[in-house]
Amino acid sequence: MRAETTRRRAARTLRLLARGVAVLALSAPLCIASVPAGAQSLPSLALPLPLGLPLTGAGGDPQTAIAQSRTSDQVSVTNEGSIQDVLGPHGDPFGLRAALAARGVTYVLTYIGEGFSSASGGLRRGTTFGGRLDASLDIDLDQLAGWGGARFHTDFFQIHGHGLSRRFVNNLTTVSGIEALPSTRLFELWIEQRFFDDRLSVKVGQVSADTEFAIAQSAVVFINAGFGWPNIGAVVLPSGGPIYPLATPAIRLKYEPTAELSLQGGLFNGDPAGTPVGDETDPERRNRSGTSFRVNDPALLIGEVAYAYPSLPGAERLPGTATLGGWYHFGRFDSPRLDEVRGRLLADPAASGIARRFRGNAGLYAMLDQTIYREPGTVNEGASAFLRVSAMPTNRNLIDLYVDAGVAYRGLFESRPNDTLGLGVIHSRISPAARAFDRDQRVFGAGSGPLRSSETVFEATYQAELVSGLTLQPDLQYVMRPGGGVADERGRRLRNATVLGLRATINY
Repeated sequence: MRAETTRRRAARTLRLLARGVAVLALSAPLCIASVPAGAQSLPSLALPLPLGLPLTGAGGDPQTAIAQSRTSDQVSVTNEGSIQDVLGPHGDPFGLRAALAARGVTYVLTYIGEGFSSASGGLRRGTTFGGRLDASLDIDLDQLAGWGGARFHTDFFQIHGHGLSRRFVNNLTTVSGIEALPSTRLFELWIEQRFFDDRLSVKVGQVSADTEFAIAQSAVVFINAGFGWPNIGAVVLPSGGPIYPLATPAIRLKYEPTAELSLQGGLFNGDPAGTPVGDETDPERRNRSGTSFRVNDPALLIGEVAYAYPSLPGAERLPGTATLGGWYHFGRFDSPRLDEVRGRLLADPAASGIARRFRGNAGLYAMLDQTIYREPGTVNEGASAFLRVSAMPTNRNLIDLYVDAGVAYRGLFESRPNDTLGLGVIHSRISPAARAFDRDQRVFGAGSGPLRSSETVFEATYQAELVSGLTLQPDLQYVMRPGGGVADERGRRLRNATVLGLRATINY
């Protein structure tokens, strides 16, 4: 019986993968047809001359955001610069790094240390310190072993300290992108194979969705985690979805018919930590080391199309990227309002207390990432802006609409060309079903707390490069209606929170 069940699950996974490949194949002609006439004859974005930009941006696509910061906590970013550059002969003891690189083996160590203080509002006032050491290893298997077009990657995290959101602010969009429970864990572990002059690639292994999907290049300077992966997915997907700090077994396909156009899809195990057992509801404790390698949970399918254009009409040398994506989860999801018995509400004292379950969940997102100003006579200095919108069904999710936007400016001061200033905003709307549950509780006398509505976060940050590979970043965040407007211990809505922080990043 167990063997038969395993065979059925394997067959179902293969059917889902085939369906995802079919979707990508059918989408490609449509997307190519939507490119304006003559677009394929544009200069390749991989060349530095037309755009004056590095080869790739966050997520591996062509960099069109001129203000992408030098360092970031987002795992989609290859941090620029290394402290090795300023250490002289001591930067590579015994020449080991150079010897490994000559054989296709490279490694990067990045340490982020930060302190945050909840100056007012939220659950209570307090100060925390946290840090993350990221050790990553990449191997060019063609150079090392003659395996053409193949690459191996893995990285580990050592996370320590405490986060501010969990203990002091209680907001939906976590204050810091590195906030997680203290642990030493495996993150990603995969092999990528490229075909057809690198136009098609297949990645297999333990993968995190936030390394390639739904990435805004202009947003990587911000510290709030919402700017990395849309909070709408992090809040509603099982165990927060396959994002930091929990990757999961997956297969990802990416097709790049031109230098400007990319199509990609991923089939992920839909729950990186599994169903809660007993009182242990925290997914980071259920998958403490990142080595659960779960493959039997309902699948998560993600697809995305991105077009990187050299400039808008009438805007010379101001490139941008337009992205459209979506996801579907094959699991079951609880209603925020309805009881399993039809016609009854969860707030009704006569209800069973068990939520109605819906089959499947889905979401769409769209994004525009645009360079809006280039400093005269410079290559990598200027301003870029982004807008990202994500929506999902209201009847089975706490949040049904997520919007974030911001602007970043690199080289604002002539004497500091590598510094980046960022101003951004995040808005997460509580779904009508969840708001209706709050009203139902009042009607049935089960509660008299505030009605949740939305959470809005404003962030201002400035990343200063002290030397190559070392940045210092003061940060200010203002959280309106933490948790969407949840109640404190006195039954009143949590006060708006003011958060102050300082981050240091060392990249080697």
